Amino acid sequence: MKEEIYSKNTAKSVAPANLENYEKAASSFTWKQARSYVDWFNGGKINAAYNAVDRHTQTWRKNKVALYWEDEAGNDKKFTFEELSLLSNKVANILKDFGVERGDRVFLFLPRIPELYFSFLGILKIGAIAGTLFSAFQEQALADRLENSGAKVLITTKELKPRVDAIRKKLPDLVHVLVVDDEYFTKSLERASDTLRIAHMDPDDYAFMLYTSGTTGKPKGVVHSHRAILQEHMTAYWVLDLRDDDTYWCTADPGWVTGIAYEILGSWSNGVAAIVYAGRFNPDRWYKLLDKYNVTVWYTAPTAIRMLMAPGNELVKKHNLSHLRHLCSVGEPLNPEAIKWGIKVFGLAFHDTWWQTETGAICIANYPCMDIKIGSMGKPIPGLTAAIVDDEGHVVGTNQEGNIALKPKWPSLMRTIWRRPIKYKSYFMNGWYITGDRGMVDKDGYFWFIGRADDVIKTSGERVGPFEVESALVEHPSVVEAGVIGKPDPMRGEIIKAFVVLEASQKSKVKSQKFADALKEELAMYVKKHLAGHAYPREIEFIDKLPKTRSGKIMRRILKAKEMGLPVGDTSTLEEF
Repeated sequence: MKEEIYSKNTAKSVAPANLENYEKAASSFTWKQARSYVDWFNGGKINAAYNAVDRHTQTWRKNKVALYWEDEAGNDKKFTFEELSLLSNKVANILKDFGVERGDRVFLFLPRIPELYFSFLGILKIGAIAGTLFSAFQEQALADRLENSGAKVLITTKELKPRVDAIRKKLPDLVHVLVVDDEYFTKSLERASDTLRIAHMDPDDYAFMLYTSGTTGKPKGVVHSHRAILQEHMTAYWVLDLRDDDTYWCTADPGWVTGIAYEILGSWSNGVAAIVYAGRFNPDRWYKLLDKYNVTVWYTAPTAIRMLMAPGNELVKKHNLSHLRHLCSVGEPLNPEAIKWGIKVFGLAFHDTWWQTETGAICIANYPCMDIKIGSMGKPIPGLTAAIVDDEGHVVGTNQEGNIALKPKWPSLMRTIWRRPIKYKSYFMNGWYITGDRGMVDKDGYFWFIGRADDVIKTSGERVGPFEVESALVEHPSVVEAGVIGKPDPMRGEIIKAFVVLEASQKSKVKSQKFADALKEELAMYVKKHLAGHAYPREIEFIDKLPKTRSGKIMRRILKAKEMGLPVGDTSTLEEF
């Protein structure tokens, strides 16, 4: 295994990392110790929303700006912790007036407007279960989720409401639809009391739910509890290294678990000032936001990083980004080339983090206090046991491929799959949570990602992880992105096929068949040289864009289904980034 090291000693930081010594913490930390980092009510009760916002109103942070919000047109607003507390109290009281009780599901079908954030908090404050829906969802995606969840109330906008109206007859449980930008709601918000007795919840009471898509079947509702705030808080503190003087930007949408755990709950629980941008991706605009708000900690997706790389490095130089001190990535494995690019243009490495909707918070990560083995997932968070196990759930040796597995129960582990208890049980085997990801662990305890269990390619008796082939391809200067699949082959079992998005200057050139063939051969040989003789793509197809989720994850199953002429399954979470 080729190892390139980014030394922690080259990072710039104004103070020692919050987690100063990983090995010491990993050997001694217990989740009982984490209890002191969050606030509890009498009798061991808790509320995640109270911890995120309201507890800060009892301290000097009361008048601190918690949220800097800006939209694509340049309109901006800011909210202190006290303002978020009072606004979320008002929403909570409106929901109580509509008969919402503990355990009721209240879903948010909203773009990234301020109402999304304080409404989410208000739902949790009264003990209801919050569900988030991407504003890009169309009718079938909405119907699947609202019907399965039995949502009682939906909060949306005038623009999005027609999609709900079209499916309303299919949703007998949906009693009320509240529209945040109509006169009724705005006046209700003005009149509502800003005083609220926040619900004191058992730690394992449900707090929020998200629906994830699979290859087949309907989306599944992953449910998390109020206890998750412990791990969300600690990982925001350890991994994101959040501090009181930081301005923090997580680019995720709250329709995705990262937008909940690290844009609302864990980050605000640490008292950080956060920015939210409600516009589409644009490299120059992103740099302007980093500059304007003096962002110090930035958490984004590998897809975004690769798309920032595409226009070249000159754009970065037009902006003052010297205040950046810590960079992290999430959503899919981070290609080594993206890490090297970050070091080159920002003087900082992006720190990869690994976790899933089902795990609820970061589980394996690279830390500011630890050297990065470029391309590695890093090491498990303190208090969590991770291992590589075989298909029977037995731990395998160092540098052996297997299933990435975690030992239950960590605080943010999902509590159930809504209305699907058998599906929930299927995640566990021989005392392990089986993640569905394949990987290996090296002699130093660093974990390495190979691919989703159903994505790993078996060619000529060799197993090849698509991620390593994709990483090799994107190191070539002509390639912006790549998606790799295994394609059935009578001789080799499978061959590697790559779908490649080219750098802009190359796109017109490949209209020439001669040039296209030559470039395909060059790319194949490039991978063979840099990876392995058997692990190169025997077929390459140039495409304009890759199918990705809103978190930026490449959907290889969509590529494979289209290649094979098979049904693509649920596509409701796909978005052109």
